[in-house]
Amino acid sequence: MLIIGIAGGTGCGKTTVVNQIINELPLDEVGVLSQDSYYNDTSHLSYEERTKINFDHPRAIDFDLLYKHLEDLRNNKTIEQPVYSFVKHNRTKDVIITHPRKVMIVEGILILTNPKVRELFDIKIFVHADSDERLIRRIKRDISERGRDINEVLERYQSTLKPMHQQFIEPTKEFADIIIPNNRYNTVAVDIVRTIINERLL
Repeated sequence: MLIIGIAGGTGCGKTTVVNQIINELPLDEVGVLSQDSYYNDTSHLSYEERTKINFDHPRAIDFDLLYKHLEDLRNNKTIEQPVYSFVKHNRTKDVIITHPRKVMIVEGILILTNPKVRELFDIKIFVHADSDERLIRRIKRDISERGRDINEVLERYQSTLKPMHQQFIEPTKEFADIIIPNNRYNTVAVDIVRTIINERLL
């Protein structure tokens, strides 16, 4: 199994890069795990308490479960990937049955911050995007998909997202094997990754 980690700041376009990589690859041979599925279970907290959690800090992620699931997949075991609700700030009772694949892609802003999980990645990718561009994308996404208002998004960006990005996410660029600029010129980098994957699938 080839395990690929794709990191980068919020709104940098990780999902776009993931889709570009898996496009044209056999669907039944590539699986995706999202870091967002592995936010800690916060059922013991009230909704009010959950809204105050710093979700951009590595402590917000259940890395132990993510590590266990990656190990299980590598050992050819099927896992139950949690489902997270950004509206409720908590896991739902649903799970996604995820089967082992020849290639597993793990994507998320903080996935390169954890040394144990990082060691499982055969290829580490960091998607880079301009901070203004990332903020614009974050505003659009949080308002349209996550029920936030503009003031909430901007306040969280200034108080949490930006400092957490500088403290935890940006430094993980040094662990990356490939840095992909998320603009219209990133096709060469994506093609290189796709070529590596195709060689593994032969």
